[in-house]
Amino acid sequence: MRYKKYPKYKDSGVEWLGEIPEDWNKTKLKFLGFTYGGLSGKAGKDFNDEDNKLSKPFIPFTNIAKSMYIEDNYFGLVVINEGEEQNRAKKDDLFFLMSSEDYEDLGKSSLLDFEVKELYLNSFCKGFRLLDKDIFPKFLNYLLHGDMYRKLLSIQGNGFTRINLRLEKLNDLNLYLPPLQEQKAIANYLDKATVKIDTLIQKQEKLIELLKEKRQALISHAVTKGLNPDVKMKDSAVEWLGEIPEHWRNIPLRYIGRLQNGISKGREYFGSGYPFVNYSDIYNNAILPQQVSGLAKSTKEDQDIYSVKTGDIFFTRTSETIDDIGMASTCIKTIEKATFSGFTIRFRQLSKILNEHFSKYYFRTGQAQAFFEEQLNLVTRASLGQDILKQLPVLSPPLEEQQAIANYLDDKTSKTDTLITKSTKAIELLKERRTALINAVVTGKIDVREFNE
Repeated sequence: MRYKKYPKYKDSGVEWLGEIPEDWNKTKLKFLGFTYGGLSGKAGKDFNDEDNKLSKPFIPFTNIAKSMYIEDNYFGLVVINEGEEQNRAKKDDLFFLMSSEDYEDLGKSSLLDFEVKELYLNSFCKGFRLLDKDIFPKFLNYLLHGDMYRKLLSIQGNGFTRINLRLEKLNDLNLYLPPLQEQKAIANYLDKATVKIDTLIQKQEKLIELLKEKRQALISHAVTKGLNPDVKMKDSAVEWLGEIPEHWRNIPLRYIGRLQNGISKGREYFGSGYPFVNYSDIYNNAILPQQVSGLAKSTKEDQDIYSVKTGDIFFTRTSETIDDIGMASTCIKTIEKATFSGFTIRFRQLSKILNEHFSKYYFRTGQAQAFFEEQLNLVTRASLGQDILKQLPVLSPPLEEQQAIANYLDDKTSKTDTLITKSTKAIELLKERRTALINAVVTGKIDVREFNE
């Protein structure tokens, strides 16, 4: 589509913004309305207590992080403290994520564009209520999702484990706004344009979801039933495993090797030194990457106790949800002088019973998570202990059969992974196109008013 520029521009006085349309004016967020706080910190038992008559619906910070608009099917429940009734949200309020573990999410805004009877805000967030009648809420939300505004907010953050955005930084944010009717025209245009892009993104996401389900089913069948459809089967005595090949062994993890919790130190221990396997290295990868994300000032003794060797299997130990507990990553090649995180557990065989290439598939089937879910009682944070992990049933075909299964899955999954990669790249391009379009329109680089005539 060909876009026109505005007839006349003026210098904005801001290097990253450049020129803006002649009749656009500068202001600050604090001049357009007021911010109000999220709920104060609560004990875990206060959240999602459906039996408590005092429980009120609230917006989790993840609702804000995931979408430009608050989703009405994604609320939590919380018991509010006395005096917090004033923090009740209303239609057309904007919400900002003020604390995050990720710079990309910090300062994200989300608009409540429907009526609510009673709704409150998470403590990691701030609400913003417009008082200026010459501001169209939906336009302001689009403006704040422009690429440069997102970067401006994210770089204001500070903190070590969580990144925080100070309220004064948000309030002092400079905004460049067109007249009200033009704001509405821009928002209406972007509604139509972005929904087309979002539809294409959703189709690609659905394809990836289906490909992953197909991939997972293929792996699960191969590592629990083998490759020979005519093999004689026996009962595994484990409900979620069902029948297994008669010549395979079912051995609890405790009899195959030993477990070791990772290293826990103060923050001064990290950031430089030798390779350090972080939680994310394990969570995100079935095969442990050779170039891990962390560094630690480990001693020779640390490196001996918490070493990372070929065949080692690492499990995530803690998480907010049971679904993420026990995610496994297999070390295919020793990482010299490496240590690993205290949020994880290492399993090391006593003798060669498991082929590491078989392990990388077996322990990521999702069936281990089904076992952990049966064993764990989730309170506020799920934690996997060695006692439970030791009970994990492990299927052990002969080593040559394990290698054959791994070779088969390497071949089959590589084709699926190629399709997933293509779809993932397509989504990235579509998102870049969406961001670029929003940024160009809300900063006046292109004129879309004619599309609303």
